[in-house]
Amino acid sequence: MEKDFRFNLEETAGAIGDYGTLLPIIVGAAVVTDISLSTILFFFGLSYIATGIYYRLPIPVEPMKAIGAIAISGALTANEIAGAGIFMGIILLVVGWSDGIEYIKRYIPRWLIRGIQFGLTLILLETALFFLVDDWRIGILSVAIIFAFYFTDVTDISSLVVFGLGLVIGIYYYGFPPVSYLTIPELTLPGLSELGTGFWSGTLPQLPLTLGNAVLATSLLITDLFERRVEEKKLVKSMGLMCIISSPLGGFPMCHGAGGLAAQYRFGARTGGSNIISGVILLIIAFFFASPDIIEIIPYGVLGAMLVFTALQMFRSAVKTEKKTMMFLTGILSYLTNIAVGFIVMFLLHLAIKMFSSDIQNFQG
Repeated sequence: MEKDFRFNLEETAGAIGDYGTLLPIIVGAAVVTDISLSTILFFFGLSYIATGIYYRLPIPVEPMKAIGAIAISGALTANEIAGAGIFMGIILLVVGWSDGIEYIKRYIPRWLIRGIQFGLTLILLETALFFLVDDWRIGILSVAIIFAFYFTDVTDISSLVVFGLGLVIGIYYYGFPPVSYLTIPELTLPGLSELGTGFWSGTLPQLPLTLGNAVLATSLLITDLFERRVEEKKLVKSMGLMCIISSPLGGFPMCHGAGGLAAQYRFGARTGGSNIISGVILLIIAFFFASPDIIEIIPYGVLGAMLVFTALQMFRSAVKTEKKTMMFLTGILSYLTNIAVGFIVMFLLHLAIKMFSSDIQNFQG
């Protein structure tokens, strides 16, 4: 039991390791759309606790990034986001229960998944630099604190230290966040046009990213970090359930992710206890402090410093392939366009190379 669940400073530090990517996306989506931030955080908290108990590992729960980016740009309404999440839930459950992910996995080369990890490394670094430039003094101090823990023989609770420091600074300048009570989730079913827009503008761009990063890359990274096997279909099913339950009730579409796993692991998460701690923290915020003002009291320099070390953890996994050229090409293309495009283009290139090689062999034969 102790191996599966620990509740100590290391697990607590790891629990908040992924907040640097989680909070900006969901707060941004809540501000642009009319989705209740308290409802979003409520379902994230419950999902973190449930996945921690089920997997007994620090499996991240993240907002679906493609849907989040599109929502923040103003291209999706709250009901259209719900429609995108409902369709994601249905598709993922069908893929999971039909063993479709095994068929997909059979045709996707390992270097392609490593390339997605490298693409995420570049995206995380870009976001980190944006945060650090915006708040460079606190950013440099936060990086120095994390380095100090890394090179000293003490328990690495650097994320707790820098996060706590950031909260103190934020509260000093902006005051304590106002009390904002949980909004009771209400069932809201999108209309046909909203379902259609959600599917076309949200689900389709998100699907390759989910299958590549949240399923295949995450499963691979779990093996890299913990030497334990978590079947891809389990990840697909849990994401499908999270989406199909929360989306019609005002939640935001949720997934797992290799980047979040790298972040949690880097800052000390090793068991399902970390997920439970993270879930409890998010539920407390959801019940009492879920106003968009919450993001203002966390300095961007703190988030940027945490993302830098998350990116480095991801890069260590990305380079674990013999076909580094294809991996780098995939990552760079994913960074310059987006992960879905990089995934699709490089997969089609992989198929073309296989067909060309087969034709050459047949010709020689």
